[in-house]
Amino acid sequence: MTLLSHDRYCSEILAQTDRTRAVLRGVPVDTAVPTCPDWTVAQLARHLGHAHRWAAGLVRDRIVDFTPDPSLDSTAGAENLDAAGLDAWLAEGAEEVVAALREAGPDVPVWTFGRERTSGFWARRMTHETAMHRADAASAAGAPFTIEQDVAADTIDEWLDIITSPLAMAWKPQLKELLGDGRTLHLHATDTPPELNAEWFIDASGESVEWRRAHEKAAVAVRGPLTELLRVFYRRLPADTGLVEVIGDRAVLEHWLERASF
Repeated sequence: MTLLSHDRYCSEILAQTDRTRAVLRGVPVDTAVPTCPDWTVAQLARHLGHAHRWAAGLVRDRIVDFTPDPSLDSTAGAENLDAAGLDAWLAEGAEEVVAALREAGPDVPVWTFGRERTSGFWARRMTHETAMHRADAASAAGAPFTIEQDVAADTIDEWLDIITSPLAMAWKPQLKELLGDGRTLHLHATDTPPELNAEWFIDASGESVEWRRAHEKAAVAVRGPLTELLRVFYRRLPADTGLVEVIGDRAVLEHWLERASF
């Protein structure tokens, strides 16, 4: 696994937000986001800014007993912002969550929906939340998307950690539909150094989803550059674009992608 340091996560939240803001400059706020159906650029920005402020509140207030309420929203005041206003609002949200995370450090008890119940969870979660929504921003702007390989590998790790968390399964029972005989997947990055060990074996054939960093035979394998593997796995890129190679039972991959979502 490629866990990054708490300080690196905090720095990445700020950097990924700055890169998101940069790619969105000049893009009309009513532009559709191809990778997030039914969203506009304004909705994407408000969602990301809300996520930052929401996580900041959990960490800052040391909230350990919490029941998620999807109706709660922290976008008050952002509904009618223009592009410049949303740009500043995004920057403020990132600074707010990073300030809370740096003040807390990685080990303060905080509610999460993963196995790790500390503030460190939110540093990691907001890093990858921001990075993947930067991919969405790039799709809206028609811009390329690149990401550092250690961050990309950790993004895949974290998503698999979430999928395999008992709390996530309880919160979203439809994740149990991932399970079934013969449902094994292998992700293989073709452009990474050996020390990164950027291969994943995912086994959904038993009573729970299990995964490990390994090169093992599976019902379906997806091979390609790590950034493109990440985009396919996060449903930001169709698997049939030719940027990755799918070997084996494509139906197993499609079944996973249809059901593995936040």
